[in-house]
Amino acid sequence: MNDDRPVPGHRVLRLVEVMDVLRRECPWDAGQTHETLAKYLIEEAYEALETIEEGDWATLRDELGDVLLQVVFHARVAEERGADGFTIDDVADAIVDKLTRRHPHVFAGVEVAGADDVRANWEDIKAAERAAGGRDASVLDGVPFGQPAALLAYELQKRAERNGVPADLVADDGGPGGPLFAAVHAARSAGGDPEMDLRAAARRFDGRVRAAEARARADGRDPRRLSAAEWRAYWD
Repeated sequence: MNDDRPVPGHRVLRLVEVMDVLRRECPWDAGQTHETLAKYLIEEAYEALETIEEGDWATLRDELGDVLLQVVFHARVAEERGADGFTIDDVADAIVDKLTRRHPHVFAGVEVAGADDVRANWEDIKAAERAAGGRDASVLDGVPFGQPAALLAYELQKRAERNGVPADLVADDGGPGGPLFAAVHAARSAGGDPEMDLRAAARRFDGRVRAAEARARADGRDPRRLSAAEWRAYWD
């Protein structure tokens, strides 16, 4: 019996077609470059993150569409460069090759005992890839410094410890900011994620401030005119 259901992912082809039309016929889309589009990668990723934090799964679908658009848009811009560019298929090929190569326990019959072995293999394969490329490999290669500071510290520490750097060295950055860096290490050691935990704390604080403001307004008070003692009285 034939299965007439569409192949998963077939609508991505339509997105590529729409992007092609926009690039040719819309003045704004036609004028964009990798540089002008760069900020949207961050904005759209954070908007998707916000919907995850809020558990708004219906909106997440739309936000992931915006993230996907950025990938397709950049690929379309790159395609126009000609011989030194690339296409959306090149982008897909690159990630398929990477995932296949870095999951030998799935695609190449390598035996693993659990997730720790998977992570160890991943690091070994990455190191071999860097060495094959003629680079002096560092265990910290590939950690982007453009990410938020708490997440950057988390990723650097995690990568270092996975590759044998002693924990006491990881926790000490040897300069200004050391206490914050050490706090990230303490959160990691306790099984937390400092970036997400800090974001959750910020959301809790935001909620508490807004709740106190609402209680003050219910009493006819202007929150901006509250004394320290009055703030404490309205605090939950």
